[in-house]
Amino acid sequence: MAIARKIVVSANDEGLVLQPAPSKSQRPLPPLLIKYGDASVSSTPRDGVVDSASPSSFEAFGVIGLMSVFKQSYLITITRREQVAQIRGFPIYVVTGVAITPCSSYAEAKSAIAETIQSSGTEPADKAENDKDALEDEEEALSRVSDEVEDVIDDPSADPGLVMSEEKVTSSVAEDVIRRQGSFGRFAERWFSKKGWVLDQKRTMGLSRPALEQPAFATTAGGEGSRDSEDSLESTASTLLPKLLHTARILFGSSRSFYFSYDFDITRRWGECKPFSPDLPLHAQVAPVYFWNSHLLKPLISAGAESVALPLMQGYVGQKSFIMDRDPPQVDDSEPEAMEMSSFLFGGSGPTSPPNEEAKEIPERRQSEQDFLVTLISRRSTKRAGLRYLRRGIDEDGHTANTVETEQILSTPWWNSSSPTGSKIYSFIQVRGSIPVFFTQSPNSFKPVPVLQQSQDANLTAMKKHFDELHESYGSIHLINLVEKHNTEAIVGEAYSRQVSKLNEDLPEGEKMPFEWFDFHAVCRGMKFENVSLLLDQIRGDLDRYGSTVEADGKVLRRQTGTLRTNCMDCLDRTNVCQSLFAKYMLEAQLRGEGFDMSAQVDQNSWWFNNIWADNGDAVSNQYASTAAMKGDYTRTRKRDYRGTLNDLGLSLTRFYNGQLAIDFLLGNVTALVFSEFEANLITKDPAISVFKKREQAIQLCQSRVIADDSEKFVAGWAILTPQVSGAVNSQPLDEAVLLLTDCAMYLCRFNWDLDRVLSFERVDLRNVVGIKVGTYITSTVSSVHMDKAKNIGCVVSYQPGKDDFTRTNTRTLSSLGNQRKTHRTTPDAGGGGVGPFAVFFSGRSRGANPPVKRIALKMPYSRSSLAKDGAEPRQTEVQLVHTICSEIERLAGQAQGRPEDEDWGIIEEEDIISLDEAKRSTGILDQLGHSLKRMVWA
Repeated sequence: MAIARKIVVSANDEGLVLQPAPSKSQRPLPPLLIKYGDASVSSTPRDGVVDSASPSSFEAFGVIGLMSVFKQSYLITITRREQVAQIRGFPIYVVTGVAITPCSSYAEAKSAIAETIQSSGTEPADKAENDKDALEDEEEALSRVSDEVEDVIDDPSADPGLVMSEEKVTSSVAEDVIRRQGSFGRFAERWFSKKGWVLDQKRTMGLSRPALEQPAFATTAGGEGSRDSEDSLESTASTLLPKLLHTARILFGSSRSFYFSYDFDITRRWGECKPFSPDLPLHAQVAPVYFWNSHLLKPLISAGAESVALPLMQGYVGQKSFIMDRDPPQVDDSEPEAMEMSSFLFGGSGPTSPPNEEAKEIPERRQSEQDFLVTLISRRSTKRAGLRYLRRGIDEDGHTANTVETEQILSTPWWNSSSPTGSKIYSFIQVRGSIPVFFTQSPNSFKPVPVLQQSQDANLTAMKKHFDELHESYGSIHLINLVEKHNTEAIVGEAYSRQVSKLNEDLPEGEKMPFEWFDFHAVCRGMKFENVSLLLDQIRGDLDRYGSTVEADGKVLRRQTGTLRTNCMDCLDRTNVCQSLFAKYMLEAQLRGEGFDMSAQVDQNSWWFNNIWADNGDAVSNQYASTAAMKGDYTRTRKRDYRGTLNDLGLSLTRFYNGQLAIDFLLGNVTALVFSEFEANLITKDPAISVFKKREQAIQLCQSRVIADDSEKFVAGWAILTPQVSGAVNSQPLDEAVLLLTDCAMYLCRFNWDLDRVLSFERVDLRNVVGIKVGTYITSTVSSVHMDKAKNIGCVVSYQPGKDDFTRTNTRTLSSLGNQRKTHRTTPDAGGGGVGPFAVFFSGRSRGANPPVKRIALKMPYSRSSLAKDGAEPRQTEVQLVHTICSEIERLAGQAQGRPEDEDWGIIEEEDIISLDEAKRSTGILDQLGHSLKRMVWA
């Protein structure tokens, strides 16, 4: 199906009009209308179209998608692009600018279009160039701060194998400042210099580039003083909407992270990729795992508007040309200045060493020389996508964070089809990904310690899924672990090693996965980068055996039979260093197969190779770690004060969190409710983990650990919120706990949700329940969600303590026996005893003839989840849930106390637990100030 390479976007009274402008080889494509209000897509008569000459239209190069937040929708289109490579003559582009146009009303759309025209292609050329130069200057300054080295600028016009667009191209590639370290010089500066260590540790704060200006159109924040919970949620999302739009514009536009082609599938590796078929829409031909705007394009695809739906891939695409000589000129070592080619240029895109400025003519090409292209493509997976620290480790489906497939392709500029030498095409694949165990790290700490999560069986199951998928995709897998064997990183490294050993025990000898633990920092300490060759020596045999995918004359002669899976802690710098080493080894082997010896060339300093891999490392780092500017005030003013420090701290955390929310939302992993949840708690949820499934598992675990008496009949369990202090009502913060109900007792279980462990539980015999109060339970007034009476509701269960009511703590040790008394069961059906893990410990026991009445406060968790996988399931509202729980407690308590079933006991009374007015009085000024600052940064 024909895809529109240019689209004229305009607005009329009905909606936004998209007029595809096909090339001469394409048939005319029908215009499309996106109606205001519901953002439905349909065909529109040609007379309703405004042409490109109209002052109220702008030209786009493709549609990224339609983004909907509650009742508001926005069209995202590509307004600027830049060609970065060509594959088989087909151009590959990176997105450099987008427009976000509202679909709410004609006035808003017209205003946004006018702003887009002013800031993009139709504005005066001198102003556009000045703005672009200013942005490039800022980007260059940022990269210097993070890399601590100077940049070099490539001249693409000098590259015969790469036909670029007319736009100016700059490179953020650092100069190879440590010549003797070859391709690792740039990373040596980052990882082994004192400045490099400090900068990398500072990067743990997740700093990002300075925020660009806000979108040109204003968004009205509605719903203040809303009448119901739905309006309250919509109001919150609308308030935070400008931040989402701003983040989306940076993510898709100025980040230069998204690549596309109208003609060639770049989402699949060589041997599987091919030019797009004209018989199918593009979205149906790309690999789903690398299709980043799939969710945003669904409204257009479902409406049949496939002619404008352009798939995007996040990652990196780079290309360099170079020249090899089969019979390189010989150099006389006794006379260093005597060379057959004193001004020899190694590569078509620039010199490998400073050229002779006095030389005005480039020597003619030797007959033994040949042009080559090296193309590097990194494909970032949409599975478990997100930012450093907020997406770590593995999920239950076996997907790991920061999973990137990197392919290095060697070809001629003619891609073999019309090559005068008939050279083959070689492809070499590597993968990277987070350590495949369940773990987290806090982004709020300077040196966060990894925390392992979930049971050993759960880790083993998820890891097996991960490696099964890798094996199916790539064949044999060789694992390379670059984390430290000591210090904080060793925690997850050791867990990884143990789990791989267990998996290998069940595999046949020929299918076992080799595991290399190479402590990069320890082995290469002192900038001894040559020691990385020790790792290459260990895996050289597998590299040779896996080989490359080779194609000649359009036929695949050989396929790569295995791959290397490399990781460090973040899968960034150390991983990129080692992957570039492996890639260079394979490149040398491929060139030898063509009759060329890299080591025999006149200039062995392969700067073109070093730079393309350095660019790749920067791209992956920016997309995962959000690394760019810190100490931005010092960069611009050469002065540093406390205001700059506070700005760095605030921007680092907020950009980290809102960037993660935007990624989750744009990928369709969460609904618009995520903005309300974030505003209320400043917490992002992992979309790979079902909240409801996690709660169900916790209930089952608590039931098996806590209820020790087999005579008790389990009735139901719920995840609820309760104050940390037992017996308190107005106490912050609230913990999520598990409430179990049997036919004779209720159990309130404190639970560690990261480790799946019961920390303690409180047992209440139902014979001692004397009252239940149900009502509004507001614990904070810092956001509209917290003050919604329909959503903030709970109950207080009162009971007269007896001998069978107690609290027990899981210390997992016998050290507390000397200070505590053992529990003695007086009746076999008293409950709470037995031989479970809590049977011999208790933290307190009510005694005495007339003990005071005690209370257990329970607040209902919000019933609606922002996670897309949980949103479709019907759930009880907060009001329905509290009445279900209280009714069950009342019924079972009546049975336990021997009351007739038809007796109107009336134990439940409706009364505010904490009213809105009480909550306002108890909410401190610091709480309000902290939340106001958070909202200010977000909006």
